[in-house]
Amino acid sequence: MKKPELVVTPMSVNDILPFIEAGADAFVVGEQRYGLRLAGEFSREEVKKAIDLAHSKGKKVYVAMNAIFHNEKVEELKDYLRFVKDANADAVIFGDPAVLMTAKEVAPNMKLHWSTETTGTNWYSCNYWGRKGAKRAVLAREINMDAIVEIKEHAEVEIEVLVHGMMCMFQSKRSLLGNYFEYQGKAMKIENHQARKNMFLHDKERGNKYPIFEDENGTHIMSPNDVCIIDELQDMLEAGVDSFKIDGILKSSEYIQEVTKAYRQAIDLYFEDPDRYDDKKDELLAHLEEIQPSNRPLDTGFFFKETVY
Repeated sequence: MKKPELVVTPMSVNDILPFIEAGADAFVVGEQRYGLRLAGEFSREEVKKAIDLAHSKGKKVYVAMNAIFHNEKVEELKDYLRFVKDANADAVIFGDPAVLMTAKEVAPNMKLHWSTETTGTNWYSCNYWGRKGAKRAVLAREINMDAIVEIKEHAEVEIEVLVHGMMCMFQSKRSLLGNYFEYQGKAMKIENHQARKNMFLHDKERGNKYPIFEDENGTHIMSPNDVCIIDELQDMLEAGVDSFKIDGILKSSEYIQEVTKAYRQAIDLYFEDPDRYDDKKDELLAHLEEIQPSNRPLDTGFFFKETVY
């Protein structure tokens, strides 16, 4: 049994070396024109620099091309994939079949990761895309632990699971959700509409604040809580899940560095001795609760919910 890879989303090139020191094995980078909900915007030059830095330390970089593409961008995919190939990226993350088909044409040896944007909820879907050329499936956030373990048992591809961070609840290509609520005068309202990285949708009835932001790919509404499963990793570790992801969207570099250290310690402890992990996991969770922003409670997401919804 091998250790799962710890994938982290940096905000800038300056995060690469500190995150490696904290325990990251791989990174997801890219630019919003081709990738969805990135923690930071990386120009081509910055993508290349991130790859060179990571490779110098024996780590990997995956380039996000997981947007859903309309006709006007399809012709751009060839050029970007050629760049990604020449930059020696370790894989491309995709959701749209247009990326897979274009990669077969211009970068046939590029490793492909099928992403959660097209909703991986069963092993048949994972294996379907595996037989089309994907080497990894990034599972949907809305499935429970039993389903994850069962998928891993039957999967013909690597499996990646989000273990820490916020989840996307809604995405629209349009950018008029905020205008709709403001016009209607609903109980939910947009706060700080002009600050693209500091907007919230308020639900007074439930007492929730949903981060909302708009970019080139439209409107994104995120979960009011952050997933944290640091004290419940054993089932996925035993099942051999290949990759754990820490999502840094709308977080500080300092926060993600601390979270990475904690998960690195949890994984290493388990592989040294499962009992050592069991003894330490509550302490690790308590540490993450201490550094967690007060307006974003930690919870276990859908990992232990019986219903997928």
